[in-house]
Amino acid sequence: MTYSEKTTTTKRITKHEKELLQNKTNQESLATAISTLENISANYCRGNRTSKGRIHELLLLLKHHEPKTSLSIRAANAISILDSMSQDKRIESHIRTMLWQVVSNLEGIRE
Repeated sequence: MTYSEKTTTTKRITKHEKELLQNKTNQESLATAISTLENISANYCRGNRTSKGRIHELLLLLKHHEPKTSLSIRAANAISILDSMSQDKRIESHIRTMLWQVVSNLEGIRE
């Protein structure tokens, strides 16, 4: 196989295609994080109104599409809030684990 044959058979990913793939991955990570937070809010935060309010605030932050704020900045802000929530001693261990899963999903978001 000559050099010219190699270059024509291998597909090079363009910068635009990389951006589209990264955007798709970011949206999937965001959707997973939002669905986990909605699950926590609906099923586990009955007794603790403070946690439910903070999770509602997080959902608004992640769902709100403001042109000035990029997705990675919104994810970083949400991670900060989730970190402080996960250190609260009143939160049950299984909810804390779910919050860590959300943090893990949000940490994968890049721009």
